[in-house]
Amino acid sequence: MDEIVNRVANSKLQVIDLEEMYPDGARMALDISQWLYEGIILREKEFRTHLETFDWSVFRNAYVAIHCSTDAIVPAWAYMLVSVHLNRESQMSVVGSLEELETLVFSEMISNLDITSYQDMPVIVKGCANKPIPENAYLLLARKLQPVAKSIMYGEACSSVPLYKKKK
Repeated sequence: MDEIVNRVANSKLQVIDLEEMYPDGARMALDISQWLYEGIILREKEFRTHLETFDWSVFRNAYVAIHCSTDAIVPAWAYMLVSVHLNRESQMSVVGSLEELETLVFSEMISNLDITSYQDMPVIVKGCANKPIPENAYLLLARKLQPVAKSIMYGEACSSVPLYKKKK
């Protein structure tokens, strides 16, 4: 009887699983309309008082999406002031939705990714994930890998979709 050989394990194929890189920390949304007069008017003194008395520890080690759920006109400095308070507790804060937050978290992570081990190697980007990996993360990863990888595929080793192959 012939021995079963795992050709994938013996190949030079490098697998990148973004789910394995998923940073720990809760994802939370912070609606600043709670600190606006009648939910729509920003009164600076009252706004600052609310921020000073708020218990920011609820955001400890979290990733926070700051937004305003009303049609209030919120100046940029107000979001900046909220982030100054959040910076003491949270890992990251952004103005926008939870989806935009996740995209920025992955954007930062991918931009800091060391890709030297993928030089002239066939790379497969694992597709299925149980965690919410934003679609833009895959695009950013492909852009980062393209100058160095021999080839880029998406999916699983047994059923991958070829995306890029370096010209010889």
